[in-house]
Amino acid sequence: MKSVAAGVAASHPATARTGLRVLQSGGTAADAAVAAVLACCVSETVYTGLGGGGFATFFEAATQEVTCLDFFVAVPGLDDDRKPSPMVAVDVFFGGLPQIYSIGGASVAVPGVPAGLGEVHRRWGKLPWPDVVAPAAGLARTGVLLPDAHARTLESCAPALAYGDGAALYQPGGRLLQGDELLFLPGLATAMDALAVDGPEIFYTGEYGKLLVETVRAAGGTIGPADLASYRVESVGVAHATFAGHQVHARHDLNRTIDTIAALPSDLSRPSRAPAVATALINRGQQRLGDTTNVSVVDAEGNACVITTTLGLGAGVWLPGLGVNLNSMLGEGELLTDELAPGRRMSSYMCPLVVTAPDGGLAVAAGSAGASRIRTALVDTLLGVLVDGLSVPEAIARPRFHVVGDTVHAEAGCPPGELAELAAAGWQIVEWPDIDHYFGGVTAVGRAGAAGDPRRGGVGLLL
Repeated sequence: MKSVAAGVAASHPATARTGLRVLQSGGTAADAAVAAVLACCVSETVYTGLGGGGFATFFEAATQEVTCLDFFVAVPGLDDDRKPSPMVAVDVFFGGLPQIYSIGGASVAVPGVPAGLGEVHRRWGKLPWPDVVAPAAGLARTGVLLPDAHARTLESCAPALAYGDGAALYQPGGRLLQGDELLFLPGLATAMDALAVDGPEIFYTGEYGKLLVETVRAAGGTIGPADLASYRVESVGVAHATFAGHQVHARHDLNRTIDTIAALPSDLSRPSRAPAVATALINRGQQRLGDTTNVSVVDAEGNACVITTTLGLGAGVWLPGLGVNLNSMLGEGELLTDELAPGRRMSSYMCPLVVTAPDGGLAVAAGSAGASRIRTALVDTLLGVLVDGLSVPEAIARPRFHVVGDTVHAEAGCPPGELAELAAAGWQIVEWPDIDHYFGGVTAVGRAGAAGDPRRGGVGLLL
């Protein structure tokens, strides 16, 4: 059976090129994915950054073993019972409706991106750490062009991203950055250079950790030295679902993606499958705008590394002189539960996954942005590749539908036959005028090619 070609899929050309160059230099899928995610922290700062958190899924070709790592944000408060200041409420317009988010120092949870990338590299990388960080440091010295798709996200998220110190970066002179204009974060190269020399520890027990505590507390947050010193990357259980003769492997996420895939009907012919797929995808939660991004990498040996990271909307709290915006995850109300206590991980919709073929080899490595739409985007992409016989670029680019309660939100171009089946089954249909970043942002490398999502300015590059 055909194997997966080595390649990288990401949501910015600079991110994908960084990963590909590391593969060309003899790096593993882990080396390339870590380098690409660090590049994301420069080129995709409307979605992610060093101050965020995430998850990684790794497939080792020699053993066919799948590992999932959790380096998402943790709840602060291990140092003392310090009370946070009130968060800052901002209105973000998404899908034409205002949504209230909370940012500021009190919204900052303990970040996991530096620790997580360090652990992925320690386990599966082989290039020296400084060599893996160097490409991102180079990008940070020059800045990158903002893709049109990212500019549209920035327009939606401006109340958070262009807040405080972010105003000079994303809204210089009072005008939001537009597509193909330079995004440059002063000081970020300094942070990357220090990360290369001192390793991830600099953000936890080192110089930048002390600065992070001082900055967050000055802004009304509660992170303390013990919160940072105790942070650890965690291995989490790998769930499995059989789908179209393949096995899908991923962590259990907030949207129960693996359980959803397992619940799909055996007859997946179009257009009659639409109501059953909609039933499996039903989402009764709040529809929030997720600033998230994903990198998918496969190397020449067939190993795969998929990493999804996020800042939330970004707290608007920046590490002085370092160009690092901190996460706003404590301001994401639907992620807060009674079970959360200091030191505990927050919940997330993120679900980087790998699919193995009946022969046990890799078939697809994929992940997505899009908060509660992550599951929708991944399920539709896998249906396209594994059931409908589409290439990876075709499957990612085609129109999707997303379900909220009894309503199906359909992108422009969804097949009329499927919409008719849905309407006949009693679903309310809302047809969107365009393809929209609301519907997620998949990046995937598989036996049928590599691609990033056009909704997010994504690209796929093969070695």
